[in-house]
Amino acid sequence: MPKKAVYLFVFPGFADWEAAHAVAELRRHGGYRVETVGLSMHQVESMGGIMVQPSRTLADMDLNDVAMFILPGGDRWEQHSPEPELIRVLTALDTDRTPIAAICAATTAVARAGLLRGRRHTSNGLAYLRKQVLDYKESSTYVDAPAVRDHGLITASGLSDVEFAREIMAELDVLSEDDRDRWAGLFRGGRIPNG
Repeated sequence: MPKKAVYLFVFPGFADWEAAHAVAELRRHGGYRVETVGLSMHQVESMGGIMVQPSRTLADMDLNDVAMFILPGGDRWEQHSPEPELIRVLTALDTDRTPIAAICAATTAVARAGLLRGRRHTSNGLAYLRKQVLDYKESSTYVDAPAVRDHGLITASGLSDVEFAREIMAELDVLSEDDRDRWAGLFRGGRIPNG
């Protein structure tokens, strides 16, 4: 059982399905503890109406306990800049080489935190990043792919929750490469193989 936990950032309106495959498989196959972290200890309602009680706040996180920090998408990323406390946590984790994963609109948060510099990355499209992050200057390392993993940073399109989970599992060495590919094929293909 891993000693460190996977931390999932939760906030009002977070896209609950985008990190669901990842956290489920990290617990099931990787034995990871999952912590939900919020801006406060107030219960939040996801985009799908699921009520989630954060287990801790950003201010109370022990950065040495984090195996990976996951940022799901949600409308908040297009309406608000990330809070200074979140930027501080992301920067500190990145400095410590702790993996960070962002999907959909949350890719704008890692862009605003300056974490894309020199790293291959993706999002909901290059035009999307340029529109949402006015000082975005990393188009030379943008990759038009469902999910991209580069030096501890995982980014994904909002349509790529399965690929996002596969890259997260790869980063934390959960399942073999063949088993991860088979798992992703099952969820993408929607069919259980015969026999």
